[in-house]
This record gives sequence, C-alpha cells and structure tokens, in this order.
Amino acid sequence: MAFVVNDNQQLSLIDSTLNLTQREKRVLEKSWAKTFAEKVFPAIDESIFSVLYSDKASRPNTPVNVIVGALILKEALGDTDDELVEALMFDIRYQYALHTTSFEEQPLSDRTLSRFRARVLAYETEHEVDLIHECVVKLAKEIAEFMDISPNQQRMDSLMVAANIKNLSMLELFYTCVANLAKKMNQRKITLPQEQCHYIEKDDYNRCIYHKRELDATDRTIVVMHDAETLVGLCDKTGDFDDTSEYQLLIRLLKERTIMDDDGTRRLRKKEEVENPSEVLINPSDPEATFRYKAGGKNLGYVGNVVESVGEKGSLITDYAYEKNIYADNQFMKDYLQQQDTFEKGAFLVADGAYSGETNSRIAASHNLKLVTTNFTGRKPDEIYADFKFSEDRKILLECKNGCKPEECTYDSGNDRSVAYFKLEDCSSCPYKDRCQPRFLKRRVRKEVSWKAVGRAKQLQYMKTEEFSQYARLRNGVEAIPSLLRRKYHVDKIPTHGKNRTRLHFGFKIAALDFQKLLAYINNLDYCVPKIELA
Repeated sequence: MAFVVNDNQQLSLIDSTLNLTQREKRVLEKSWAKTFAEKVFPAIDESIFSVLYSDKASRPNTPVNVIVGALILKEALGDTDDELVEALMFDIRYQYALHTTSFEEQPLSDRTLSRFRARVLAYETEHEVDLIHECVVKLAKEIAEFMDISPNQQRMDSLMVAANIKNLSMLELFYTCVANLAKKMNQRKITLPQEQCHYIEKDDYNRCIYHKRELDATDRTIVVMHDAETLVGLCDKTGDFDDTSEYQLLIRLLKERTIMDDDGTRRLRKKEEVENPSEVLINPSDPEATFRYKAGGKNLGYVGNVVESVGEKGSLITDYAYEKNIYADNQFMKDYLQQQDTFEKGAFLVADGAYSGETNSRIAASHNLKLVTTNFTGRKPDEIYADFKFSEDRKILLECKNGCKPEECTYDSGNDRSVAYFKLEDCSSCPYKDRCQPRFLKRRVRKEVSWKAVGRAKQLQYMKTEEFSQYARLRNGVEAIPSLLRRKYHVDKIPTHGKNRTRLHFGFKIAALDFQKLLAYINNLDYCVPKIELA
C-alpha cells in the first residue's frame, strides 16, 4: 500500500452540504464540527506516518489525516470503533469535520482503524519511535499558536492509569499461566501427562480455584507449581515452545515466585525473598503492568505525565509521557527537560515536590527555565544554611551564616559534602551555634555541610514569598487534568493491554482533551464584546 497525501478536499457537485437547508447549515456551523474542520484537521501532519507505507507504486492508502482525525473524535465523543464508522457514514457533522462530504463513499471500514493502530505499533516495536506522540505534540503546538499560548508558563502533573486487568491471587496466577501453556501444547498436538490433562477442560478453573476446599490456597498453589515444572520440562524436551508467550511467561513466573533449595527441590518464595516486587508478573494478560503504592492505595498498570502550557485565555496540554507506574516523577521531569531547547525569553515550570531535585533545577536553569516545585519533600534543613556561601563548583564552603570563613576546607566526594574547620573563638561566640550544631574539637571546630542542604534551605525561604504563592496557585489548575481524563475520557478503562498499546490510546485521549479546550476557547470568543475606542 503506497502513501498518498490527502489533497482531495475541495467541494464537488455531489457534496452532501449542498443539500442542506439554511437552518441546517447554521446549526452545522455552530457545532463542534466547524472547529474541528477548520483548526484541528488541517493541523494533522500526514507526512509523519509516511514511513508506515510502501514507497512503491501500488494501491493508495486510506487518507491518514482522516484516520487520525477520526480516532481523536472517537475519544472526544466517546464512540467505539463501530459507532465511529457508522457515524461517519450517516452523520454529516463527522463528514464535515473530516472533510469527506464530497467523497462518493466514506473511506473508513470496520478494519481501517485496527489496521492503522497495528501498523503504528509494529513500527514502534521495530524502531522505538512513537508516531502518535509526535503527531499529537505537533498538533498541540499548532493549536497553541492559534490560542496565543506560549510555552513560557508551564505546569506538570502525573496520574496513575489502571491496567484493564484483574489482580490475581497467587493461586489464580499460577493456575492461569499453567492452563495457558497446557492449552497451547494441546493445540500443537503435544500429549499431556494424565495428571495435567484437566487444565484443558472447560470448567477446570472453577473446580481448582473454588471447589477444592479440602486444601488451603497455599497447598493448592504448590500442586500447580509442580504441574508447571512438569509442563516446562516437557516443553524443554520438544524445544518447540521458546517462541510462545505462554511458555515464556510461565518461565518468568517460576523465576520470580519460586526458588530452588540446596537439595534441588522447588518451593514458593517468601514475601521477603521476592526480588523487585513491583515488577513481578501480576496477570499474564498484561505482563508489562507493574504495581505501586501511592496515596495509600495499590495501583496496577501505568503512569501518565502531562505538561500543560497556560495562557491568558486558556490552557493546553503541549506534551505528555507514558511509562510503567514504577517510573518516578523526578525522572519524568528530567526526561522532559533534556528534550527542551533554550527558552530565549525565559520561562518557568511549576510542579509538585515529587519533581524536585538539584539535578533537575540545574538542567532547567541551563535552558533558561525556572523550575518551581510547590511541596517540600524529605527532611527540612535549618534555614540558616540558606546564607552559607559556596564556591562556583558547589564543593567548597566559603563562608557561614555569621560571616566567618573557614581556616581549612576539603571536599568529601563519598558523602558529597564540604568539610570545613573554623577557629574555636569564632564558633564559641556565634549566635547560631545551637542551630548550626558544629563539632567542637580541642583547637578548632569542624562543620560538615552539603550544597544540597543549602539549596533546600534556600527553597524553604523562597516558599514563604508572595511570588511562590502565585506559582502555587497557578499549579493548582493542572490538578483538573487527571480528573478529566478519568471521568470524561475513561483513561482507567482502556480496552487493550500492554504499555505501547495503552499509550497509543492515551495519546489520542490527550488530543481529544486539547480539542475540547480549543472548542471552549472558541465558544468563549463568541461572547467577547469588542472594545469601542472613543475619539
């Protein structure tokens, strides 16, 4: 299939809008379709997706901007794939929004959307390039220019995205993995041992999980574990199952949840023996999902991170990221900052305390970007350290709060601290000695202090200023984004599994949210009364 740019968007004699009455045209012009048709659809860059198609002469592709635009509308309007295809056939608003009113037949079929997603995911798997992210970010940039939103005011927040899976018990997890492999072996005509034949029976799950009450759950799990050993050994002999996910997941489960004793017998690991407990297999339906405790709850799945640019009349999500939920907010910030160019006019980014860190602040400053974090995490240092002066390389202490200079100072690289020695008489009469708490020796005074403590003390002082209060109020607005994504766009109910697949849907939900923000902005413009200049 060859890539062809969709340049056939002029009205024809059979255009469906020509048959509308004046009243119907007015209603169409006031609907969401006009905003999408004029501001969103032209901003979709088809060339990004040219790599998905052949460069040889062959049958042309379905217009990419129609597919991408349809997937954005799908998330914005809450349609399923089938509902979207039907709506495009019979609802002129969809046709008007996607510039297909002059098409003799609408270009989307029941398989168009799924095939496009499969192409995007295959390309990402092979080249590690997220085309949807590139498209959505570029689209957001175009919309931001129309809304007069510059990147000089930004705020950031993250949200947990639940994987669409069940949190299986240990018994359920072992049974599901063993049963999946047994069924795969049966499909490939491998004769199962008599004791393991029950795994391929229809109602065996209920019998093993719910009906065998004579054994407790742990004893039943041990039985299934030994069945797993038997099936894995049989697969190893045939050597034909290395390419199957069922075999690989069972191997992974045995490695993560069991251990071989010195006598060569296998047993279940105790809770404290499990390595990397956040990354162990939770459910074979989504082997990439991880779990994390946050806000007093256990979260299974992934985490999304959004960057919102703020203007005088609106805001827009201009970038996003999506990872397993064990990915730290601090790392999201670092990744984002490293991708940015220098802000010539200066800018600021506001986030909560989880995004803080000296490294992040230093990277932000190198891009002429001011990083403001509104919460203070960790142990609070005494504010007197804010007035300690360090050398430019932030390793040597030059002067303390009382203005005294050390006689000798060295840098302890192991602890990342400056080790300074002061005169005994200087520290004895110092009014801050009880708060500084140096170590008094026989002939002099030793004080260890790090630049990190100084920076954190400066941050504590800054958090008491009116300027910081204004930044904190600005950051509060980004808290609405996770709520919107959950309530309106159902981000916790994405109907697919895996990080890349769910990230694709997450990207289109971000684009849909930006479209709604654009729609609200344009609707507000209609109510604006122009100022009349008096002569």
